[in-house]
Amino acid sequence: MAVWLDEVINEEPLIFPGHAACAGCGPAVNMRHFLGALKAATPVSAFGVSTYLTPFASAAAEASGIKAALRQRGLGDTHVVVWGGDGSTNDIGLATVSAAAERNEDLIYVLNDNEAYMNTGVQKSGGTPEGAWTTTTPAAAPREGTKKDIDRIMAAHAIPYVATLAAGSVPELKDFRAKVTRAAELHGFRFLHALGACPPGWRYSTEQSVEIVRRAVESRYFPLFEVDAGVWRITHRPKHPLPVGEFLSTQGRFAHLTEERIDSVQHHIDERWELLGRLEAATAEPAE
Repeated sequence: MAVWLDEVINEEPLIFPGHAACAGCGPAVNMRHFLGALKAATPVSAFGVSTYLTPFASAAAEASGIKAALRQRGLGDTHVVVWGGDGSTNDIGLATVSAAAERNEDLIYVLNDNEAYMNTGVQKSGGTPEGAWTTTTPAAAPREGTKKDIDRIMAAHAIPYVATLAAGSVPELKDFRAKVTRAAELHGFRFLHALGACPPGWRYSTEQSVEIVRRAVESRYFPLFEVDAGVWRITHRPKHPLPVGEFLSTQGRFAHLTEERIDSVQHHIDERWELLGRLEAATAEPAE
């Protein structure tokens, strides 16, 4: 595997030891690979050296202003990237994200989805999955209903590019970095949705982050696809899909689920996969 990784990862990292994330933090892994792929695609990108911290709700609006200022200075080719969580993207900041997408602002928006408000105490968000424990959805009353389908919401804005990313297995990592490269090639609003495992919020041992993300993809809990110029395409089809229980069982946030509830989660995952297949078929370019 190390040889394959060397072929995928060959740039100097733009994230270093000493950051404040937890051991095993999936978002930190995602940030490392996003920055590496963006650097490889556009070596002169300013994103690796400049950051601007914003309130949750205004990130997309402030990024739009930064992009406008760069254009005024003749630096319009500089990538401006928003890195937001599921709470700020799906809930608190959805209005500004939607407005920026509707205007087709020239931004790359990355949703790093750890499926709850992790930095303020593991409260439920619009990205929290069915049945999950959080501090506001305790085991006695877990999350009801499925998580917000933010990818279809963003695709409905008719933006140039929407894609899901996961840094699990080597094929998944290649898919991750290829999609960042594709986003870097385009102009307009590009939306990348990365699954970011969270040891304390998901309740698992820190060394399991990559394996848990792999199981999320291989069980089709987190399917990998892209919407490029309105054309939907599934980018990774598991050869032997895992039962979703093999993903759920790795995390304490799902430990209270009954077999009946796990079957319900599986049913909704199967429905979503079938929907993706229909969207892919409906938008496929006709064969010549």
